[in-house]
Amino acid sequence: MLHLLNYIGGQLLPPRAGRYLDNVDPATGQVYSLIPDSDADDVQQAVAAAEAAFPAWRALPAEQRGRLLVRISELIERDLERLAQAESVDNGKPIKLARTVDIPRAASNFAFFGTAAGHFASESHLQEGVALNYTVRHPLGVVGCISPWNLPLYLFTWKIAPALAAGNCVVAKPSEITPMTAYLLSELCMEAGLPAGVLNIVHGTGPGAGQAIVEHPAVKAISFTGGTATGAHIARTAAPMFKKLSLELGGKNPNIVFADCDFEAAVATSVQSSFANQGQICLCGSRIFVERPIYERFKAAFLERVAGLTVGDPLAEESRQGALVSEPHLQKVLGYIDLAQQEGGRLLAGGQRVHLQGRCAGGYFLQPTVFEGLSPECRVNREEIFGPVVTLTPFDTDDEVLGWANNTDYGLAATVWTRDLQRAHRVGQQLHAGVVWVNTWLLRDLRTPFGGMKNSGVGREGGVEALRFFTEPQNVCIKL
Repeated sequence: MLHLLNYIGGQLLPPRAGRYLDNVDPATGQVYSLIPDSDADDVQQAVAAAEAAFPAWRALPAEQRGRLLVRISELIERDLERLAQAESVDNGKPIKLARTVDIPRAASNFAFFGTAAGHFASESHLQEGVALNYTVRHPLGVVGCISPWNLPLYLFTWKIAPALAAGNCVVAKPSEITPMTAYLLSELCMEAGLPAGVLNIVHGTGPGAGQAIVEHPAVKAISFTGGTATGAHIARTAAPMFKKLSLELGGKNPNIVFADCDFEAAVATSVQSSFANQGQICLCGSRIFVERPIYERFKAAFLERVAGLTVGDPLAEESRQGALVSEPHLQKVLGYIDLAQQEGGRLLAGGQRVHLQGRCAGGYFLQPTVFEGLSPECRVNREEIFGPVVTLTPFDTDDEVLGWANNTDYGLAATVWTRDLQRAHRVGQQLHAGVVWVNTWLLRDLRTPFGGMKNSGVGREGGVEALRFFTEPQNVCIKL
């Protein structure tokens, strides 16, 4: 059985205490590898390696740092199939999704920020006849990056790449539920010639390794993606230490479909935005509001497409729905399905665990599930489920649907379907969401700011926003 290793100081090392965690294939329910159960000693070793590497990495010209990141991107592209297979097995997602979304985006993250390193500009301000002010942006030093299990390599690299591009050294922790592609990334970084200690990957649990990263005094910033409760805990730890924080947290995203929409596109994309990655994407639209004149037609077409979603072995090319990431998460989602029925919801599709034959007999599979008849104020419509469960609700007016859409503690993303340009602008700007898509979903330009409002997070990632987060601005004023 494969024993994964930490990547510290340019070497692959076992956990110092010799403890390991089981890594389970969610499609089979079987342990297939072991993960370092790292603790504060491992984190201290990683931070020391990062501190030692920082002066030389900071002094390296941005162009040369960028070339190394682009080289890592090229190696990810070269190993796309190997990494996609690993992601599918580790996470339970369909191999097609890993091959076309997760791994290509991981490569794009390194390529984008590798080239951005040489284009990152600062400001100057001339006080006519008095002084010239200019801004210098310094890397912070050692930073911590903690990523979730739903898009493992995709989101891991989304944090690491801008931190490295800005001249920081990184101590990173992938989710202990899906560590495999982070481990494979360690090998690619070594092959690319990334200097020892610039990136350190420490595997382990949140309380074990994650907490040690967050509370380490030499770690100057924390970039975290995950659950809102965990984000609140990190903030309570890091804020009194005056660390910079970027927290990308949960979502309960509305999908608003107006009667004048492109009907076929709205239906097809709404199915995708509901059930991609088994609904385990923080950007999935789990609350679908449909204008009443087309509600029944939309419902029929939506359910017809949902019936065609194949639940099966994630490694099978024809599978469109894989396994949920773990048994505890499956039970959580099933609990919300029971709650929806208790709250008066009418089950239109799914709602049952799927038991496959053969290799996947012990896997964590669930039917795509659709409810209607639930109040917009009920728990199922307000709390993040993070699984293949959506609700359908008709609406009559713009004001009504905006009130319902904004009636949660979350504000990450929203989708609007309409051909009316004025309505698109008006409704989009009134939604309490950090990202609003109009007539599309998950169309991402890596230059744009990404993040949420309310309990969906603090700060923004992407483009210049990420590079600014990982640097400290300094104003220099020269008297003329």
